[in-house]
Amino acid sequence: MVSVPKDFDPRTYDPVEHRAPLVLGDHDFHTVTESIARPVEWKPPIGWYLVLAASLSLLGLFGVAIGYLVWEGIGIWGVNNPTSWGWAIVNFVFWVGIGHAGTLISAILFLFRQKWRTSINRAAEAMTIFAVMCALSFPTIHVGRIWLLYWVFPIPNQMAMWPNFRSPLLWDVFAVSIYGTVSALFWYTGLIPDLATMRDRAKTRIRQVVYGFFALGWRDSNRHWQHYEKAYLILAGLSTPLVLSVHTIVSFDFAVSQLPGWHTTIFPPYFVAGAIFSGFAMVITLMVVCRSVFKMQHLLTYRHFENMAKIILLTGSMVGYAYAMEMFIAWYSGNPYEQFAFLYRAFGPYAWAYWIMVSCNVISPQIFWFKKARTNMAVLFIVSIFVNIGMWFERFVITVTSLSFDFLPSSWAYYSPTIWDVACFAGSFGLFLTMFTLFVRYLPMVAIAEVKTVMPQANPHHASGMTTATGGH
Repeated sequence: MVSVPKDFDPRTYDPVEHRAPLVLGDHDFHTVTESIARPVEWKPPIGWYLVLAASLSLLGLFGVAIGYLVWEGIGIWGVNNPTSWGWAIVNFVFWVGIGHAGTLISAILFLFRQKWRTSINRAAEAMTIFAVMCALSFPTIHVGRIWLLYWVFPIPNQMAMWPNFRSPLLWDVFAVSIYGTVSALFWYTGLIPDLATMRDRAKTRIRQVVYGFFALGWRDSNRHWQHYEKAYLILAGLSTPLVLSVHTIVSFDFAVSQLPGWHTTIFPPYFVAGAIFSGFAMVITLMVVCRSVFKMQHLLTYRHFENMAKIILLTGSMVGYAYAMEMFIAWYSGNPYEQFAFLYRAFGPYAWAYWIMVSCNVISPQIFWFKKARTNMAVLFIVSIFVNIGMWFERFVITVTSLSFDFLPSSWAYYSPTIWDVACFAGSFGLFLTMFTLFVRYLPMVAIAEVKTVMPQANPHHASGMTTATGGH
C-alpha cells in the first residue's frame, strides 16, 4: 500500500510533479495575503519587544567595543606577532559566508525555475544584506586607523597615493561592496509589488505614504509586470556570477599568500561550498523560528525544509571532501612545511578547534540522509546551529593555526582572544538580529506576489482559477 502524507490535500496536489504542495490547506490568494501581512499589521507581542531589546543590547555592546577600539587601538585584541589576523578576519569570512544563501536562493534557483524558493527567498535575501553589513564592519575596524579607511578606495588623495591593486584585500573591497549593492537591488526589486499591497492595505496615513513612496507608483498593470519581470531577470543574471565570485575572491586573501596551510588551489571551490553550507544553515535557523512564531506552517512547509536539508547534506559532503583532500595534498606534495601545518592543525595545540570543526561540519549533517530528520523541525534547528558553529571554527582554524605556527619556530605564539574580541563578535550578532527583527515587523517576510504564482489558482486551467484570481474570497 502507498502511504498518504498527513498534509495531503487532493485539491492542491500537483499530479505533474508528484510532490507535496508548496502552499498547504484550503488557501486562496486572499487568505495568503492576509496571513503574510498579519505580522506587519498586528500590534507586536511582548516577545518581539524582548527580542528587539536583547538585539539592541548586543548592538550597544558592539558600539562600545568599537569605540574603545578606536580610542585604544587594536592592541586591546588578542592579536600578536605572528598572528596579526585574529578574530576580526575570522568573523569577516564567517559573515560573508552567511550572506551567500540569500542570493543563491533568489538568483540561481530563480533562473533554474525552482518554485520552492518562493516562500523563503525574501527572508534569505534580507539575511544576505544584513550579513554583508556585519561582514564589512570587521575589515573596517581591523585597519586600526579607521579615519584613513578612504585610502583603500581608488581615488586620488592629497598624498598622491594609490591602492595596491595586486592585493586581494583591495579585491575584497570591490567584490563585497558590489555583492551587497546588487543583493540590495535584487531584494528591493522583488519587494515592490508587495510594498504596493501593503500601501493599499495601510490603515494609517504615515504607512500609506512610506509604503507608497517605496512602491514607486506600482499599480499592478500589465506594463508594470513586464518591466518588473525583465528587471528581476537581469538582476538575477548579474547576481549569479557574484555568488561564485565573492567567496572565491575572499579565499584569495589566503590562497595567494605563501604561508603553509593557505597557499592551495582548492580554496576557491572549497570556500564557495562552505559559504552555501553555512548560509543555508542560517536560513533554516531563522525560518524554523519564524514558521513557529508567525504561524506560517502552510507557507513554510516540510518540502521547503527538506530541500534545504538536502543542499546542506550535499555542500557538507563537499566540505568534508575538501578537508580530506587538504590532508592528502599536504602529504602528496612532499613539502615538509605543508605537512607540518596540517598535522599541527589536527594534533597540535589547536586540535580542539579542528575536531569541533570536523564534528559539526562533516558528521552532524549526515543525519540528513534520513527523511525523518529532514522533516523534523527540532533536528533541523539543532543541526543548523551546529553547522554555523563548525563553519566559524573552520575560519578560525584556517586563519589562526597557519599564522601561529609558520616557518620559524622562534616566532611561534599561541593566540588567545580577549574580552574585546568576544564583544565585537557578539555585537555583530546584535547588528544582524536587530535588522532582522525590524525586517519581520515592517516588511512582508514572504514574497506575497511570488507565492501566489505557485498556487493552483494561478493556473488559468484550474477549476476555481477565475473566481479566486478576481476576488480570492
